[in-house]
Amino acid sequence: MPNRNNALKSEMDKLLTIMARLREPEKGCPWDLEQNFETIAPYTLEEAYEVVEAIQQKDMTALKDELGDLLFHVVFHARLAEEEKLFTFDDVVTGICDKLTRRHPHVFDGKTIAKEDLAKQWEEAKRKEKGAASQSILDQVSANQPAMSQAYKLQKKVASVGFDWQSLEPVIEKLDEEISELKDEIKLQENHQRVEEELGDVLFSCINLARHLDINPEWSLRQANKRFSGRFSYIEHALKQRGLSVEGSSLEDLGRLWEEAKRKRSTTET
Repeated sequence: MPNRNNALKSEMDKLLTIMARLREPEKGCPWDLEQNFETIAPYTLEEAYEVVEAIQQKDMTALKDELGDLLFHVVFHARLAEEEKLFTFDDVVTGICDKLTRRHPHVFDGKTIAKEDLAKQWEEAKRKEKGAASQSILDQVSANQPAMSQAYKLQKKVASVGFDWQSLEPVIEKLDEEISELKDEIKLQENHQRVEEELGDVLFSCINLARHLDINPEWSLRQANKRFSGRFSYIEHALKQRGLSVEGSSLEDLGRLWEEAKRKRSTTET
């Protein structure tokens, strides 16, 4: 293991050196030199999504490449911070090592903790780390993220302190209730704001249902997007083979092709 660890350290040092060269004022890359935390952040988010996409596609070669791109962004942000004398890459590594060790006493301190209590222990550790700086457990959930992710994290936070249904049935009943309320508001005239609010409640309840089913809603929706795209592409291809187009086809014909696409996918998976 020592040789492997040394090799990994050498490669990491190589990456840090490359990053330093790219940011060298006189001989560095003009594009890299123009960047700051704010300009790089959108690319960092994009790389994170590309990691998820590679996993979704089960493309391990792409995953290896995308993880490398994401690691480069971690190094890039750390380099920017070092230049401003805020912190270094070593500080980042030390910080996450300390945090993981501290939040896993059942692994590193030999403490016995039931599996169902692990999430609660994690949240308690996070609150202790935040201390008085956090007035509410929800303060730890950033609003600067996709709404679905924010909703999921809000629900997990309150569940960690016992504010949660203990079975699936009331979660489903709540979703049915929210859908019923949405239908009632849709029937009314000039009621856009209330419809928007009730639709938000439906979406929030859907995410809550996903959480209780131990399904990540973002991943589930991505899979649904993939299925939708695949089925619609099937429709386009089938029509093209017949010398037809989507625009020139009736809704009934499109619907039949949609069902055909669903059947073919189901047959392929069995």
